Amino acid sequence: MDIGADEFEQSLPLLQELVLGADFVGLDIEFTGLRSNLSGPQQISLFDLPSEWYLKTRQSIQQFTICQIGDVFCLFLLLFAFVSRYVAHSCNFFLFPTTFGVLDSEFSFQASSVQFLNQYGFDYNKFLKNGIPYMNEEQEKKIKHNILTGNWKVRSSLDKDQIKVVIDEVTRWLDLAEEGDWMTLPGIAGFQAFEVQLVLRKALPDIWTVLRDQGVVVKKVSTQHRWYLENTSCDRESCWKEKILLSARGFSVFFQMLVKARKPLVGHNMMMDLLHLHEKFFRPLPESYDEFKLNIHNLFPVLIDTKNVTKDIWKELNFPRVSNLSEVYEVLNSAIPIPEPSFPLYLDVLAPYVNQVNLIRAGVPKINFAGPDSPSIRPPILILTVRRWPGVSEQQVYREFQNLCKFDVRRLTRSQFLLMTNKFKDTRSILKEYKCHPTLRVSLYRYWRHSPNINCLLR
Repeated sequence: MDIGADEFEQSLPLLQELVLGADFVGLDIEFTGLRSNLSGPQQISLFDLPSEWYLKTRQSIQQFTICQIGDVFCLFLLLFAFVSRYVAHSCNFFLFPTTFGVLDSEFSFQASSVQFLNQYGFDYNKFLKNGIPYMNEEQEKKIKHNILTGNWKVRSSLDKDQIKVVIDEVTRWLDLAEEGDWMTLPGIAGFQAFEVQLVLRKALPDIWTVLRDQGVVVKKVSTQHRWYLENTSCDRESCWKEKILLSARGFSVFFQMLVKARKPLVGHNMMMDLLHLHEKFFRPLPESYDEFKLNIHNLFPVLIDTKNVTKDIWKELNFPRVSNLSEVYEVLNSAIPIPEPSFPLYLDVLAPYVNQVNLIRAGVPKINFAGPDSPSIRPPILILTVRRWPGVSEQQVYREFQNLCKFDVRRLTRSQFLLMTNKFKDTRSILKEYKCHPTLRVSLYRYWRHSPNINCLLR
């Protein structure tokens, strides 16, 4: 089921019912971009500690935005002994940042991400024209204060032009209208309709506005009648200012439903999803990596990353080694015999992987959101000593090895470089191939032996 801004508010009761009734919620998010094309030390690397990886990735999260969120609400049913099944309800939410008052977000598109979305038939009209608005808690506080105090202004030039046309149209009508006459402004919906009413009521003291299915209805009233409506009407300003906030918050209302329900959240390679959830719906990402981890754990106490699970259980359950989610799906729907455990056994199997989220290209393979991160299980670091190659760069070293395998390269001294890979077989291959090389000597890196800091102290 596709849900955009036009359908969102009336869908909230059903969505709340699905969330509360689910055993777990599956999540997949599409973005306008994944990672900024940063160069040099700002690129993510296998040398990065989790905190370093987080700070580098944080910049990309602030640059790109969410365009679609897919949610699956799964309920486990035990029909009778040894027979069970899942009932899944799926929803696709198209999102677009709130543009209201002082809020006018900037975001970028990345060509590779656009190509990916095109490949899978992404509907840009639903994203750009009918995306559900959203905001985080800090943005909500600003908007709420500005609306309730009347200290707000129209920010978008498009909205300014539209509202100017509306005011001119209503003003011309008022010159000829008599008390009790009314007119309709069609084609204005959503919280933009509330914005138009705020402007009209503030600018024109002898009118009253009401939102109807056909649009905004403007009625000419006396000053006394206006005072009466402002203080006694069920549509008085204080009431529908709260409606504006509800509409402007948009998907953030549903996000709070998920948080309060405290259901297990399941994703595949979900680290980027979690970063965006924090930034877009909760609070701007903090500078502290530990604070980010604590916030996510408080929001979602149970996380299950199927990427992390499938990487580790292939030996235990004789599960084929697969990488992306579509490959996992194909395996589970193929003729390959895979054990079909009961629901309690699923929980037992997943227990070691709860709150362990896969980390792409860093010094550790995963992040533990429930405690300290595990030590690295990557292959050992190699040290390359270069002879008779003056002025060699990290890029030249990378190209030297790229046909054999892929290494991250970091300069240690003028003639020494550190090499890091995530595959043990690549480490063994390089040590073997370059064992007797005349100008490039590769060996295992030992901190106490090779570190420039230690060598400086020993001299």
